[in-house]
Amino acid sequence: METTLPLPFLVSVDVPPGLASSEGLNREEVSCLGCVFFDATQKNLEKLLSHLRQHSAEFHVFLDATALESRDGVVSLLDHGARKVFVQPERLLDFAEFGRRVAPAVTKLNKVSAHIKHGLLLKDFDQRGCDVGALMESIKEEKLPPVYIKPISETVYDHFVDICSQIRAIPVLPSTVLTTKKDEAEKKLFVPKLFSTSWTSEREDKLLPTVVCDERGVSLGLVYSSEESVAESLRTQTGVYQSRKRGLWYKGATSGDTQELVRISMDCDNDALKFVVKQTGRFCHLDQFGCFGDLKGLSKLEQTLTSRKQSAPEGSYTKRLFSDGKLLRAKIMEEAEELCDAQTPEEVAFEAADLIYFALTKAVGAGVSLSDIEKNLDAKSLKVKRRPGNAKGQWAQKESIADGTVEEAKEAAKESSLPLTSAPATEKHTAPDTQRISMRRVGASQVGEAEVSKTLKRPSQKSAETIMGIVTPIINDVRQNGDKALLSYTHKFEKATSLTSPVLKAPFPQSLMNLPPETIKAIDISYENIRKFHAAQKEDKPLQVETMPGIVCSRFSRPIERVGLYVPGGTAVLPSTALMLGVPAKVAGCQKIVLATPPRADGSITPEIVYVAHKVGAESIVLAGGAQAVAALAYGTESVSKVDKILGPGNQFVTAAKMHVSNDTNAGVSIDMPAGPSEVLVIADKDANPAFVASDLLSQAEHGVDSQVVCITIDLDEQQLKAIEDELHNQAMALPRVDIVKGAIDHSVTVLVKDVDEAMRISNEYAPEHLILQIKDAERAVDKVMNAGSVFIGQWTPESVGDYSAGVNHSLPTYGYAKQYSGVNLGSFVKHITSSNLTAEGLRNVGEAVMQLAKVEELEAHRRAVSIRLKTME
Repeated sequence: METTLPLPFLVSVDVPPGLASSEGLNREEVSCLGCVFFDATQKNLEKLLSHLRQHSAEFHVFLDATALESRDGVVSLLDHGARKVFVQPERLLDFAEFGRRVAPAVTKLNKVSAHIKHGLLLKDFDQRGCDVGALMESIKEEKLPPVYIKPISETVYDHFVDICSQIRAIPVLPSTVLTTKKDEAEKKLFVPKLFSTSWTSEREDKLLPTVVCDERGVSLGLVYSSEESVAESLRTQTGVYQSRKRGLWYKGATSGDTQELVRISMDCDNDALKFVVKQTGRFCHLDQFGCFGDLKGLSKLEQTLTSRKQSAPEGSYTKRLFSDGKLLRAKIMEEAEELCDAQTPEEVAFEAADLIYFALTKAVGAGVSLSDIEKNLDAKSLKVKRRPGNAKGQWAQKESIADGTVEEAKEAAKESSLPLTSAPATEKHTAPDTQRISMRRVGASQVGEAEVSKTLKRPSQKSAETIMGIVTPIINDVRQNGDKALLSYTHKFEKATSLTSPVLKAPFPQSLMNLPPETIKAIDISYENIRKFHAAQKEDKPLQVETMPGIVCSRFSRPIERVGLYVPGGTAVLPSTALMLGVPAKVAGCQKIVLATPPRADGSITPEIVYVAHKVGAESIVLAGGAQAVAALAYGTESVSKVDKILGPGNQFVTAAKMHVSNDTNAGVSIDMPAGPSEVLVIADKDANPAFVASDLLSQAEHGVDSQVVCITIDLDEQQLKAIEDELHNQAMALPRVDIVKGAIDHSVTVLVKDVDEAMRISNEYAPEHLILQIKDAERAVDKVMNAGSVFIGQWTPESVGDYSAGVNHSLPTYGYAKQYSGVNLGSFVKHITSSNLTAEGLRNVGEAVMQLAKVEELEAHRRAVSIRLKTME
């Protein structure tokens, strides 16, 4: 039987990546709705398959595949996760084994056989000639399951939706005619209205019960929704509900326990909503995770492991598991074998629990959540191309079984009536390498400049409005309540509940800086190189110019007196960032240097950062991160010194907070630059070493799934391109953060060009944070660089040296801001003051010009300030 669609409508969008439109819903809104409809053609098939590979867990994809002639194309769409594919009625028998996932597409309902059990698509529907009564009767007579109706483009959509409502059909609506904005509701279909008119509420106020769940489906609590609250949720991409007493309830606005909206859906009877959210902190106002109690089972284990990853004490077993990959690998293999040997149900349950514990430790250590694992399970359940399931050679040999040839696999497939893709009979059958890590290729000469620019678009970030809605209450709270609020957020977000003061003051105890000698040496070498390079940027003497006889103009620099340096931390140890910010601050002569970094759960700071703070002469370290740390630096608290400028990288919330305080004239604080995810662009020619190219790409890809890496290859043949791709895959698979790398590579690209000039043009348009030139005569190409944060020249200059020890600064503009901003440098910590010094002769020489311009601007006092002086000279 057909399952109920979780929405009262389907959103029709262009071929991926066209999930956003300037005329309709944006990509985030489409994602929250979750159900999309595509027209599949032979021309766009590869794009559709690529989209499904990456996003089948995010979207329930419905497809009109009547334009596809081959069976293989339809099967591939199903295998990649399409939920329902519509084909011509006469072709249904070709896909009988796929059950309800294949349904017919027709242009008329008459003579549709009643054996069609799994819904149908009525396409090219023209409401102008529709007899609604006859249509209802036809649907009733044929006893048809859900009917999806896709209208012609000339449709009057509000009338069309009314017709679909009367006949209980599901309308397919173009994203361009939909809106979540109230001020566009008269011209377009208002999505919250589509929900509210389709739901059934027995309450007088027409509010609808709403179950709130996390991404795993664990219920967090029960709330109520209205049309207005649904509109706000879609607009802000957060959890917004309808309080029965206080109006709109923006979850987390006061508590800080915020929600990022993932999905909205309805139940089968349309009398309840379901919100899927990413929950920060607790949902319940009591000291428990959700209103139905604390987590248990796998969710509780995941929560525990995540906490221990952040705060497990040195030397503990869990800490060893996270830091010692070989130990964890050995435990997983040991527990897997013990599970295989278990006999009784009790033994199997016991050993399975142990294996799951170590497997989940591996996942959490790699930044993979249970939700990610379950999405993979769901994706695999949608596959229709079956594999024979033979064990790999070494394991099959261990158990004295054949590892399986193609012929044996075919025989097994016959016995089980499962389809099997063909392979040469002489080869052993192996599963396709679905895990291969590779970057998409784009030939610049084939697709043109516009398509290349589109391909190089950075991964989307949350809207500024959404992020500001989260950080502004935090900033205001710290501004008003000082240390109390700052400590509260540190207790909540960093779990450092033992902290009683938000600041560690200098001089710092030696016990907080105990480090291995090799770490101290590495920091000291890096410190000295960074100091030398930034000291060389000092101006030897003030600039002086005599612009006219008797007029001397000058410019001199002075250090910014008080600077706040934000060092991301918590689970990571980032002494490099402390060095890149602290050393130039000291060289510039800043009188007060304040670091801010999140503490560990026990309230301590990593000793590497304390050591750097000591070396640069920091006044104090603020034990906080996020928007709360930025607010403390900007406005000051009882314990935190107010600063004049805030510098340093951070996530979207830190960046948003920096932008917020810099725009507040009451704060009187500036910032270094906007920031986004880390990125690298490598230009490689025939002389480049493939292993070097791949390693440079991966060094940035491992930063995070929202990082982007770009490779521009100059006139490489297929063999040379494959050499780089092979290195990328092989090196990536050996990395402990391989799953993060996969996420970054998904939106990364290789651009094929013919010459250096074309490569540099594309690079300058992209404006990368890091630009690596692995080409012949790399030094000569530097003259062509117009936009980049930092350039790494030649095969012996990996980006890593700039991150740590060469001397250049690694705090750089990202997300294309290299077109407007410099990276952090000595000038970031000084300001320039100008002066003018005129003699009487000088004033006589320039006085007439000044008075005339003042007269033109009608500023009489300005004119008189000169004329009075000139008269005294007469």
